Amino acid sequence: MTGWAAKRFWTRAEAIATDAGYEVTLDGRPVRTPAKAPLVLPNAALAEAMAEEWEAQSDVINPRAMPVTRAANSAIDRVVPHRAEVVAMLCEYGATDLLCYRADTPEELARRQAEGWDPMLDWARARLGAPLSAATGVMHVAQPEASLAALRGEVKRHDAFELVALHDLVTISGSLVLGLAASAREVTPERVWALSRIDETWQQERWGEDAEAAAAADARRAQLLEAHRFLELARAG
Repeated sequence: MTGWAAKRFWTRAEAIATDAGYEVTLDGRPVRTPAKAPLVLPNAALAEAMAEEWEAQSDVINPRAMPVTRAANSAIDRVVPHRAEVVAMLCEYGATDLLCYRADTPEELARRQAEGWDPMLDWARARLGAPLSAATGVMHVAQPEASLAALRGEVKRHDAFELVALHDLVTISGSLVLGLAASAREVTPERVWALSRIDETWQQERWGEDAEAAAAADARRAQLLEAHRFLELARAG
């Protein structure tokens, strides 16, 4: 028995300007979110990128090939009605940030962590007013409340579309600092990925690459890069 798959039913996908913002239409009919809300976008660049995704679909629709559409749907259907919860969840990463938990041995791994992560903590202290404490081991490190409040303020600066992207940048990297640094264009998304993978890279160099783990990592890297692209599109206006 074969599974049902949605088929392409439109001839032309087009980005248009409306009184509310920008929309994508399929043969003149506006696209809506899965919750049936109007899919109104903040700028033309985001609408054009989404229209390109719809236009590129073949006879059978492949939602996995539509990351811009998926992210925009999430912004409207999930983030807008639950903004406070999303902000709170992201801020929790600041209290347990990846960059604050270090290895003491082996020496080479500890050195790589310090060389990669210390500049990011320095940036958070100098630019965000959020000094964070780093320690070796896995025991919880209590962070200054003033620092966590500063990080919370930075997260709140993001609108619903930006928060969707920030969510993936933070959750995939495991670091609120890295996510905010990418958002501030302090580091590239490729650098965020590399910094978030220092431990895994060291293990791979030592023990070799596992094909299944490598495939999963490639998928997460692609998701992180898509999130950063969506963030830049959301700010294009």
